[in-house]
Amino acid sequence: MDPVIVVGAGPVGLTLALALARQEVPSVVLDEGPGKDEPRPARTAVLREDTAALLSRLTGVALGDHGATWTGWRSLRRKQVTSEITFEEDEPAPLHIAQHVLTGALRAAAADDPLVRIAVDSRLDAIEQERSAITAHTRGPSGTWWRGSYLVGCDGPRSTVRKLQDIRFPGRTAVERHAVAALRTELPWEGRALLHRMPPWRQSGPSAGEVTARPLPDGVWRLDWLLPPGKDLVTPEILVAGIRETLTGWTGESAPVYDLLDTGVHTVHHRLARRWRAGRVFLAGDAAHLLGALGTQGLDEGLRDADNLAWKLAPAWHHGHHEALLDSYQAERRAVVSARLRAADQALPVLRGSGGLRSIVPGTARGQELLLVDGHLGRGVLGAPGAYADSPLTPRHLEGEIAVETPPGAAVTDVRVTAEDGSFVQLRDRLGRGALLVVLIAPGTGVWDRRHWMSAGVMPRLAAAVTALPHPAELLVAEEYPGAPAHSVLLVRPDGHLVTALSGVRPADLYAAAEATVGGPGKEEAAAEEAAEAGSGARRP
Repeated sequence: MDPVIVVGAGPVGLTLALALARQEVPSVVLDEGPGKDEPRPARTAVLREDTAALLSRLTGVALGDHGATWTGWRSLRRKQVTSEITFEEDEPAPLHIAQHVLTGALRAAAADDPLVRIAVDSRLDAIEQERSAITAHTRGPSGTWWRGSYLVGCDGPRSTVRKLQDIRFPGRTAVERHAVAALRTELPWEGRALLHRMPPWRQSGPSAGEVTARPLPDGVWRLDWLLPPGKDLVTPEILVAGIRETLTGWTGESAPVYDLLDTGVHTVHHRLARRWRAGRVFLAGDAAHLLGALGTQGLDEGLRDADNLAWKLAPAWHHGHHEALLDSYQAERRAVVSARLRAADQALPVLRGSGGLRSIVPGTARGQELLLVDGHLGRGVLGAPGAYADSPLTPRHLEGEIAVETPPGAAVTDVRVTAEDGSFVQLRDRLGRGALLVVLIAPGTGVWDRRHWMSAGVMPRLAAAVTALPHPAELLVAEEYPGAPAHSVLLVRPDGHLVTALSGVRPADLYAAAEATVGGPGKEEAAAEEAAEAGSGARRP
């Protein structure tokens, strides 16, 4: 079987290649560059805790040691602190990391993986699809044709893959612009990120009323100043004046000491590709969507694209083309990103004071601050990761389904579980291997020896039901799960999203849910069947 062709060797493309390798799927990554990334301290990413954990699993690197996990968050308006949040040691917190550091860790892991091949200096210029394969041509020192099973465009905003497939990319240009600087200095909020709106010293510099400070390792900070609408040039002199003015306002020092490492202007666009799949071609990351206003992080969503697509390509690669499963990638991910874009576009007029929704939405300053905090911290409509509640893979008519704190389609809580070999692991550590996870909630089993609990109570019946599922599955046991009663059974997808929770061992329900999850009868098929049945019943004499 031919490898998956991944176009683009950025974080999304490399993550996809490593996620496929974890499921025994080979890939070739077409990198138009020389295979090295220029250090840019001002080009960073903010990752949610679960996305950072995904990358750590794939690279074997504790990314928290190379980035800054925020200890808290502070919001100010003029001179007043409007909100302050402290992250406890065991509480999920955003990770801020330089993108070249992140890409370097992914490149190193890919170089050590025999199932990943990176072809440098390979710029894509043609794609040809066949019934059972796809070929891509690259130009460069060793221009050649590459034959693959599928092709995924992870090649950024100006995606060649998207253009070759004639896929439209509508949206808005320059939704926001920010002047950016990475500098080493001392600020009064060590380890805490800061959002300062309407700072009282606004007299010069780039600030139009909002500046954000995010910590990085080794005393480095990234500062972002929201620029006023327009295309006014941000000169080095203007930026340096803004740095001095901002640092003086925060520290109270007339001549604050700092070491300027990098600068830039970051322009936020909001765009969404019309299609994310064209036959054997898929789009992911910035090739499929652009977002980033109000704290939302585009790279975080791109990594979720890779995680979602990898586990769906794997069974198709191993067992043959599976249309329903492959189509669900666009249905799920495009809906989630589209909702994020709509939420940001609706909130912008309120938060930026340009009228519009301000007249119909309760517009208290506190409400606006909470919206912004949610976006930056990965919470609420602006920041929380999406759920796949309306996925075509959602199972139907499960008599034993119960409600737990995690709704169907949402990411599961990372609890400690006992694996089949008797070892204690985190639930998240079992993700991304291509198998479904079946989790029995059984209080008290954590102190039992495996040879006892594997043959006790409902375990033999559940183990037999798991063995009979239409897709490989791993049986795990947890002492507890939020909102789940004793002896309930959770079915979890390989990307960590909950399929369903069942009251006890129900082999028929478990089989039906697993079948729907891998592209068998789900919501859409059920609706078609019901319509057909209703139609045939209406025609009976």
